[in-house]
Amino acid sequence: MYQGLIHRYREFLPVTAKTPIVTLSEGNTPLIYSEDLSSRTGLKVYLKYEGLNPTGSFKDRGMTMAISKAKEKGAKIVMCASTGNTSASAAAYAARSGSMKCIVLIPDGNIALGKLAQAMIHNAKVLAIQGNFDDALDLVKAITQKYPVELVNSINPFRIEGQKTAAFEVCDDLTDAPEFHAIPVGNAGNITAYWKGYNEYKKIGKAKQLPKMLGFQAAGAAPIVLGKVVKDPKTIATAIKIGNPASWKQAEAARDESKGLIDSVTDKEIIDAYKILAAHSGIFAEPGSAASVAGLLKLKAQGYFDKHKGARVVCTLTGHGLKDPDNAIKNVEAPVKIKADLKAVLKEIGL
Repeated sequence: MYQGLIHRYREFLPVTAKTPIVTLSEGNTPLIYSEDLSSRTGLKVYLKYEGLNPTGSFKDRGMTMAISKAKEKGAKIVMCASTGNTSASAAAYAARSGSMKCIVLIPDGNIALGKLAQAMIHNAKVLAIQGNFDDALDLVKAITQKYPVELVNSINPFRIEGQKTAAFEVCDDLTDAPEFHAIPVGNAGNITAYWKGYNEYKKIGKAKQLPKMLGFQAAGAAPIVLGKVVKDPKTIATAIKIGNPASWKQAEAARDESKGLIDSVTDKEIIDAYKILAAHSGIFAEPGSAASVAGLLKLKAQGYFDKHKGARVVCTLTGHGLKDPDNAIKNVEAPVKIKADLKAVLKEIGL
């Protein structure tokens, strides 16, 4: 019986027999081959669908570690800043711990409803600040440095440790690392974690090669691409709407060491990829997730992969589409209203 990623990858994680494991059986998410994207790109495209984690995003990988270690330390309160997914995960795992209270700071009006609902149903104390994510994180850091409150954002090193297990799973499924790995970049903890995981697996011979890491920020929230903090980030992809990533330097290191890149994609490119994923691969991912596929398609159009036909590329899809139902509704046609009549139905469907 699968018991979660800490049990599966214990030898690679900083846990001991004394660590109380707080788990919702996260991880073990599917790596789905996309015939459609493979056909469009001339590559072998696989989708790491992290939306099938317990709270619907990759954040659960890091949170099982962060909350387990916080419980081991005796913490009674955990706190995070969030654009949504972190808050949902932190609240769920704090509730699961049976002993911790969760406090969340979110940017007012800039969080998808599905994510906010999750944090609140798990009984977190949610405070909406009049500022952006970076302002919220500054407040969390100031509070957790002075008071007995445990910070569980991705600058908590245990978060990165848990998140690196996704790279292990990719290698286990493919029997090696892929040639390329495309990933959305917001706070930049995930690209950092994947690169760490791939390196650890190669070091012990479970992977023969390392992938080129291809990170993608939203054009209106692309500080790493621009080389400067974006004070007022703007993008439809709220999950990556971050102007000053906490893991900025580590993301640049992953890019440079892997000989990859970090680029930006527009909101239009993100939504186009979002719709392509749903309509042709059958996968409903939140807009931020689609940045990896948007980036893949952008690079294909630029000829980036011309000398790499048939290479394997993994695109991380960080969260489930139900996290942000409003965007889905805005980007599809409304249901056609007809009479409850057989002829009317047949006429509408062309039979």
